[in-house]
Amino acid sequence: MSLQWSEGGLAGLAEACDLECKSAQGRGGRGELPEDFWKTYSAMANTDGGIILLGVQEKPRGTFKAIGLADVERVRKALWDNLHNRKQISANLLSEANVQPILISGKTVLQVHVPRAPRQSRPVHLGTNPFGGTWLRRYEGDYAADDETVRRLMAERVEDSRDERVLKHFDFNDLDMDTVAAYRNRFAAVKPGHVWSDLPLPEFLERIGAWGRNRDDGYSGLRLAGLLMFGRAEVIRDAAPHYMVDYQERPEAKTEKRWVDRLVPDGTWSGNVYDFFRRVYQKLTADLKVPFQLQDGQRVDDTPVHEALREALANTLIHADYSGRVSILVVKRPDMFGFRNPGRMRIPPELAIQGGNSDCRNRRLQTMFQLVGYGDHAGSGLPKIYSNWAGQHWRSPVLYEQPEPEQTLMELRMSSLVPEQAVSDLEAQFGERFRVQPELARLALITAQVEGMVSHDRLKQISTDHPADITKMLSGLVRDGLLLSEGSGRGMVYFLPGQLRTMATVFEQADQASTEGVIPPELKVIPPELVAITPELSSETPELGHHAGVSYLDWETIPADVQTQLLELAKPVSEQGRVAPEILRNTILTLCTARYLGLRVLAKALDRDPDDLRKRTLAGMVKSGALRTAYQSLRDPRQAYTAEPIDDIALL
Repeated sequence: MSLQWSEGGLAGLAEACDLECKSAQGRGGRGELPEDFWKTYSAMANTDGGIILLGVQEKPRGTFKAIGLADVERVRKALWDNLHNRKQISANLLSEANVQPILISGKTVLQVHVPRAPRQSRPVHLGTNPFGGTWLRRYEGDYAADDETVRRLMAERVEDSRDERVLKHFDFNDLDMDTVAAYRNRFAAVKPGHVWSDLPLPEFLERIGAWGRNRDDGYSGLRLAGLLMFGRAEVIRDAAPHYMVDYQERPEAKTEKRWVDRLVPDGTWSGNVYDFFRRVYQKLTADLKVPFQLQDGQRVDDTPVHEALREALANTLIHADYSGRVSILVVKRPDMFGFRNPGRMRIPPELAIQGGNSDCRNRRLQTMFQLVGYGDHAGSGLPKIYSNWAGQHWRSPVLYEQPEPEQTLMELRMSSLVPEQAVSDLEAQFGERFRVQPELARLALITAQVEGMVSHDRLKQISTDHPADITKMLSGLVRDGLLLSEGSGRGMVYFLPGQLRTMATVFEQADQASTEGVIPPELKVIPPELVAITPELSSETPELGHHAGVSYLDWETIPADVQTQLLELAKPVSEQGRVAPEILRNTILTLCTARYLGLRVLAKALDRDPDDLRKRTLAGMVKSGALRTAYQSLRDPRQAYTAEPIDDIALL
C-alpha cells in the first residue's frame, strides 16, 4: 500500500477526474460492497471513466471524510466475484492494478479506477438487458440511459463504420450530379491518369465506396456514405432525419446572434457533405492573414494554417454521428474558428491528440475525402492540427466533448499563449498582485482573460505542471480574490471577477441565430433536434435577454445589507431541520422576487445542500414555471433564478 492521501487532497482529485465516494460500511460495519456500486461502475465506464473510493464519505459535496474499511479484503473479494458474473455486470474492465487499498488520513480505503470502456464493450450494463440496465455519468451523478442512447451505443459497438450501410430504394436520381461532376474533376486533377477516371459513373461510384452491395440480402444501392457525400439535403434527411450542416461567420470576437455570412441547406445548393466542405473551406481561408511561403522560388499559398483548417473541417465531417441530434456547425470569428460535430469521439481525446490512434466513425466518407487529397492518414490529423497551430505560436487548440446531447467540439484561437493586450488588461485590473504571481498562476489568469474562463483540464493541456499543483494554484487564486469559481468536481470552472457577465464560447448563440431570409418557407420548420446544441453552449446570456434587476452568483459578492436581508427572508427554512416542500418553495419565491440568485447563494441562505436543492426543488419549480432561469441549462455554472420577469440584469 504505497499511496497515501489526506482528506484535503481529495478535493483536488475530484477536480482532476470523476470521483465518487461511498462509505461501504455494511450492516455490521466490517465493510460491504454497496448495491449502487454497479450503477456507478456502469455510468463511469460508459462515459469518461473515473475513481470510486470505498470507505470515504462525501457530505456535504466537496467535503471528504475517510472512515475506512474494517475488512478491505472482504470488499475486494466481493468486487472480483461480481465482476465475473455476467448476470451482475456485462463487462469486466478492471485489472489488479485498478483495484488497490490506499491510506487516506490513516484509514484503509479501497480505490477502484474504472477506465472508459472501449466502444466494443459499450454499453456496459447491469444484468443481461442493456435497456434499463445502462447508466451514464452526468454531472457527478448516475443516470439511467434512455432507449435511444442505448440503441446508439449498441450501433457504435457493432458497426465499425457507420456509413457502410447499403440503402434500399435510393438510387442515382437521389444524387446531385453537379456535386458528382465536381468530385470527379477534383479526382482527375489529384490523380492524373488514374484508371478510375474514365469509368462510367456507376462503376466509379462503386470504386470509391459510394455504391455497394448487401451480400447477405442480395441487393445493391447507394451506401449511406454516398448519399451523404453527393445527395440532396432533402433526400439525405429521408435516411438521416437529423442531418443539418451550418456555417456562420461572425463580424466580431464576441458572443452574439448576428452573422455576416451563413450557409445552410436552403434550396439554393445541394446541401450535401462534399459541397459543404468545398464552400466552407473557401470561406474559412478567404481572408487569412498569414504569410505565404516560398518553395523553389515559387509562392505557395497553401500554408500550415490552411492545412490545419482543412484537417479540422474534414475531421468534423468524417467523425460526425449523423444519427445524432445536433447539427454540424462551423463558426468563423476574427479571432478564432470553431468546429462541432454530433457524437463523442470513439477514443479518448487525449489519445487522439497524441496520434497513432484512429477509430473513424465514417470510414467510407474518410476514404472518399482522402482520394481527392483531403483528410490525412489514420491517426495523424489531430496531431497535424496541433503542430501547425503551434508553429504560428498561437494558443493550443481546445478539443473537448459534451455528453448531453453528445458532441465533439474544437476551438482554434488565433492569439498567442501570452497576448500583450491580455497582460496589459490584467495589470490594469490587478496591478502588482498580477505581476508577482508565479508562471502557472499568470498563465491561468491570462487564459481566463483570453478564453472567457479557465479550468483544470484546460491548464493540463497548455502546461506541464502536475495536476495537484494546478489544483493548489487555482485554489490560491480563488482565496486571494483573483478568480471566482463555479461548479464542483470536474465541472469546476474559473472566471475573473466581473467576467461572469461576458463569458462565452465560440458556439454560444449559434443555434439561436436568426434564419430569416436564409431558409425558404418549405424548410423553415426545422425540427428542434436539427439545431439542438448542448445547453451550456446554446443558452441565451442574460445580457442578451430581456431581464432586469441584479443577479448574485456568489455569496461573497453580495453587499452586507443584502446578505442580512436574504438571511432574514430565509429563516422559515434555515432555522428548521426538515420543512414542508410548500414552505421551501414559497421561501425560494420570496428570495428570488425581482432579482436573480445563483444556486450557491440560495443554498447558503437556506442552509441546504446545493445539489439536493437543485435536483429536488429548483428543477421542479423551473419546470412548473414558478421560477425563471437566466440560462437554459439548470447545470450551467452561471445559472441564476428569478421569481418574475424583469428587464435588465447586472451580474455581480
